[in-house]
Amino acid sequence: MLTRRHFIATGAAVTTLAAHPAFAQDVEGPAAPVEPADPLAPTLVTLAGVVGANEIHMDPNIFRLYLTLGGDQAIRYAVGVGRPGLYEPGTFFVGAKKEWPSWTPTPEMIEREPEQYEQYKDGVPGGPDNPLGARALYLFQPGRGDTFLRIHGTNAPRTIGTAVSNGCARLTNEYVKDLYARTPMRAKVFLYPRDV
Repeated sequence: MLTRRHFIATGAAVTTLAAHPAFAQDVEGPAAPVEPADPLAPTLVTLAGVVGANEIHMDPNIFRLYLTLGGDQAIRYAVGVGRPGLYEPGTFFVGAKKEWPSWTPTPEMIEREPEQYEQYKDGVPGGPDNPLGARALYLFQPGRGDTFLRIHGTNAPRTIGTAVSNGCARLTNEYVKDLYARTPMRAKVFLYPRDV
């Protein structure tokens, strides 16, 4: 069950994260047409309060992302998140959406782990072996532009429910396609802080 401390109030340029009471609890129901037998499957939930439609709220502490449908309804997705020290909470918006996006590691990633990322410094074309997977939502902030944070796919479902990425959130390729199709450009995105 979610607790109120995991979520922030919506608003422009939020720097101090506070609770959003609508996410104090949720009640499950399967989101059609996905099979509810899959533990990673998107799930339709009823929230404890009213939230505007087309917002993404992500709680890294329970590895869940919510796409709000308006009123007290949301679709809950299982996600993997950024590892400690690389996860960045805050308020963002979807500034770009790409199908089978190309990927280039940031200079910081190459500096941190050259043995893993130096070989990809010129980029990797989109496709099944690309780290961004089938779809990507690019997170922007006013005045900053592209933050290089993404909500993207992965072909490594074992990483869902873990904190292993370089700061981005990941869903399975199957379910990121669902989120991508439902999320409009400029949708607000709230990444809540980690407890630890």
